[in-house]
Amino acid sequence: MSPVTLRTSRDLPPTSRSLDTMEWNHTGSWRFLRPRYQDKVAPCAEACPAGEDIARVQMLLAQGAFDRAWLRIREENPFPGVCGRVCSHPCEAACNRGEFDAPVSINSLERFVADHARRQGLAPPPAEPADSGRHVAVVGAGPAGLTAAHFLRRAGHDVTVFDAREEPGGLLRYAIPAYRMPAEPLAWETGLVMSGGVRFQPGRRLGEDLGWDELSRFDAVLVAVGHWAPAPLGVDGEDLAVDGLALLEDVRRGRPPEVGGRVAVIGGGNTAVDVARTLLRLGAEPVVYYRRRLRDMPALPGEVAELREEGIEIQTLLAPARIAARDDGGLDLALTPMAVLDEDGGQRPRVVPSGHPEIAVAVSAVVTAIGARPSPGTPAAGLDPDGSEAVALHLRRIRPRGEWAERPPVFLAGDLVNQNRTVVAAIASGKEAAVVIDAALRDRALGDAWSAIRVGRKGAVSLNRLAGGDRAFRLDHVVRYDDLNTIYFQYLERKKRPRITLDERRTGFDEVHLRISASLALSEAERCFHCGQCDHCDNCYLFCPEVSVRRDPRAETRQIDYDYCKGCGVCVVECPRSAMVLEEEPR
Repeated sequence: MSPVTLRTSRDLPPTSRSLDTMEWNHTGSWRFLRPRYQDKVAPCAEACPAGEDIARVQMLLAQGAFDRAWLRIREENPFPGVCGRVCSHPCEAACNRGEFDAPVSINSLERFVADHARRQGLAPPPAEPADSGRHVAVVGAGPAGLTAAHFLRRAGHDVTVFDAREEPGGLLRYAIPAYRMPAEPLAWETGLVMSGGVRFQPGRRLGEDLGWDELSRFDAVLVAVGHWAPAPLGVDGEDLAVDGLALLEDVRRGRPPEVGGRVAVIGGGNTAVDVARTLLRLGAEPVVYYRRRLRDMPALPGEVAELREEGIEIQTLLAPARIAARDDGGLDLALTPMAVLDEDGGQRPRVVPSGHPEIAVAVSAVVTAIGARPSPGTPAAGLDPDGSEAVALHLRRIRPRGEWAERPPVFLAGDLVNQNRTVVAAIASGKEAAVVIDAALRDRALGDAWSAIRVGRKGAVSLNRLAGGDRAFRLDHVVRYDDLNTIYFQYLERKKRPRITLDERRTGFDEVHLRISASLALSEAERCFHCGQCDHCDNCYLFCPEVSVRRDPRAETRQIDYDYCKGCGVCVVECPRSAMVLEEEPR
């Protein structure tokens, strides 16, 4: 076997070498395309009615910066603890991760960060705006009214909130059961609103304890009372039925009714589901009767699923026909079978009586939950006592209803104007009301600025954008799944929120969903694609053939040295999150 001969550099053929730097050769002059760092809009943020900066919040959570994540949410929404429990979370339906494996559990993470802040006793830095000298009255201390009061106060206005009940919170406090919305986190978040300088006057019902003469002393009035009056069934004997919202309020006040046996719950929305699950916990045997199909129910799918897990029966395509009293104190409920007449692709098809014989059921009680409307005397339509015509504006949800004796201008928000009567929609409505009222008090026309402060092309307004924050400099392009380079992501299972046992759920009002752990929150936040947001993954730095990406680790910034960038676009292609753009070189 021949020995191995090792060759040295002296044995190699001569090669050309550079004995000095080549930095004098500015190869960037060859470029006709220019890459640029440019944050964009994540689809979850556009879908969030409250306009939260969700992708950035997830980035902070993944870094363990829980305090900063909470403050980031509160820039746009003063109630993350509420929304983390009862929000319909349309952000998750828009999450690009849903096309990869499963959406990020944004709702669980919002609940986690809010609970962390409460347990740590965090407080937002005090806002010190210049006093505007203007006074605003907010009638209604529900999510819309409190949100408007919070942001109006931060804008420098003096704000007084009036409410008919003794504690703030509205439907959140008195109509959503404790197993979904415990009193403590709600009280903490409403307390933060009040600690910001908002005054609260309880026991003041509009038209009774609160008159227009008193409100006339304010510079603007926002009416944001919720819908509390039951919608009529329109059948004989409906006066024998119990109002679902009144039942829920009695339970929240510690006055649960004595119920037992089979109880009919009429309706298919969230209130009907809450009533049925509450009755189960009180010892009754509730049955939900809904006039359409199961898939047509407007209640949140997760709530419907949990109702069925708890063993509550749902009977569909049955509408109440009449209610009659029995000698034994019970009720006879007659139900008309319904049939789907047509489907036009909508979620709620038209139904008509099928022609089949009525069905009679014997129940101990009937509870109605088919919707609500403004309480009698509430100025829901045409709030202009002097008879003047309404002032028409193009704004979503906020509908000024005219001027009363020239002053003050009166605005409506929340359930009075929202078609989508969810908690997060009410928060969004109150936030928009604050923007509109602030502009009106400062005699500042919104005009085209309204579209400039929206998140994406159809999203909610952002107060960060309004104030000229970092979100104002993002490209108004919503990043879709096809914009991402998903080769850099791996499949990860969505973390499930823990729950109490089924037996505990059926027999008590303890909160069903538990707080996830910090380790679960970190791993779930790491699943976020951070669509359109640079998270310093350094793909641009690693792949740049010209080494023209300059990093500053201390400032966490990346810059492109255009003296050497040839505009090949590799950095843009390899960016996993579509946080860069490739543009024509300016001439």
